[in-house]
Amino acid sequence: MKLFTYGAAGTVTGSMHLLEHNGKKLLLECGTFQGARDESYQVNLNFPFDPSEIDAMMLSHAHIDHSGNIPNLVKKGYKGPIYATNATIDLADIMLRDSGHIQESDINYVNKKRRKKGLPERKPIYTQKDAIAAMPQFRSLWYQEKIEVIPGVFAQFVEAGHILGSAAIVLDYQDESGRPRRLWFSGDIGRHDVPILRDPVLPSDAHTLIMECTYGDKPHKDMEDAYDEFVDVINRTVNRGGKVIVPAFAVGRTQNLTYLLTEAIESGDIPDIPVVVDSPLAVNASDLYRKHTECFDDETWQFIAEHRMRGLDYHNIIFTRSVDESKALNEWNEPMIIISASGMAEGGRILHHLKNNIEDGRNTILIISWQSPNTLGRRLADQERKVNIFGEQYYRKAEVVTIGGLSAHAGQDLLVEYALASKDSLEKIILIHGEEKAATALMDKLAEHPELPEPVFAEKGQQFDL
Repeated sequence: MKLFTYGAAGTVTGSMHLLEHNGKKLLLECGTFQGARDESYQVNLNFPFDPSEIDAMMLSHAHIDHSGNIPNLVKKGYKGPIYATNATIDLADIMLRDSGHIQESDINYVNKKRRKKGLPERKPIYTQKDAIAAMPQFRSLWYQEKIEVIPGVFAQFVEAGHILGSAAIVLDYQDESGRPRRLWFSGDIGRHDVPILRDPVLPSDAHTLIMECTYGDKPHKDMEDAYDEFVDVINRTVNRGGKVIVPAFAVGRTQNLTYLLTEAIESGDIPDIPVVVDSPLAVNASDLYRKHTECFDDETWQFIAEHRMRGLDYHNIIFTRSVDESKALNEWNEPMIIISASGMAEGGRILHHLKNNIEDGRNTILIISWQSPNTLGRRLADQERKVNIFGEQYYRKAEVVTIGGLSAHAGQDLLVEYALASKDSLEKIILIHGEEKAATALMDKLAEHPELPEPVFAEKGQQFDL
């Protein structure tokens, strides 16, 4: 078997990995790359292979950096099945349609500027219609259900604990000499004891481990410590009469936050102030979290029973759907919490909330996830005083707080535990989905365990013989 690492190699976004075995091709992930706008457009527009030659595809979860370029893949000739869990398919349906809509809107804005400069117009990488057209190719698999995805390769999904429906991909096959081999593709690894979801399943009997390393340089704080810091930030902001503005990914992070906030209000750790989820995609995703109760862990079921809730119907959370409801939040002067997409503050309603609140020293901007270079979210996390929003410069007076302990990604300690779980069988560790700094730190940490093979930080387009 051969592996080609075409995306999320040397960087975090754009996950895309191609496997070749017995003359057939299996694609793992087809995500969009995020970075400088012109570079992102070109990278996402063009594939480093012919989509029509791919025989099958598997998707670990619905986040756009893993799924976002699927409509373009289908548009350019891919006709095979796309295997994913039930919950992932439902989430991908709403997320890819939303992505297509955003691309259409963004390209209209870009083309206005290009026309003024006398430059040729661009076309969206794909449209909402293209996203809808891709959905019939999805095929659902339950966790632990085994199928032959391409001749001689048997696949199954196991719990990854990252977002609803997320999974690691386990591939069993035989090499040229007939020896049984197992490849374990981590997808995005969740954490122990995070709200709502089950813990990630650790690898077993793997010969090759392809593992994310987003937080390879950071052991996360204990979830309880992160919760205490979270509560402290909210109370500090409320006491000075401010708002807490949270750029959050619409799927996963938003639902974890609303769970934690409900728990904090119910226990009296924070005042019963308005909590607003202002993102149509996040609202729709929250509906799907309520639908897919098969993904809940035991603690969530206990919380639901204790509070006599129906699913995850929180009494204190306000979900806005219309633009008018979103605009009305600007008129609220009392303390409140606004959770809005996008998670890296590169588009969507969060930009309006930042614009309206960033120059008020009473407010707090709360960063709770990894921020890609060249994004507004990264500039805020880096504590820059002057930032551009909608082409205008704003002087930041609001406090910016980063809490890494609330991340839905595994920290360095769990990544090491993940690799060690198959220490008796592992022959290759290939690190993906991380920046060089994080990967180098994790490689140094893994090197402290001589029973593990020396890890490799994959480069874009690199080939591995497995």
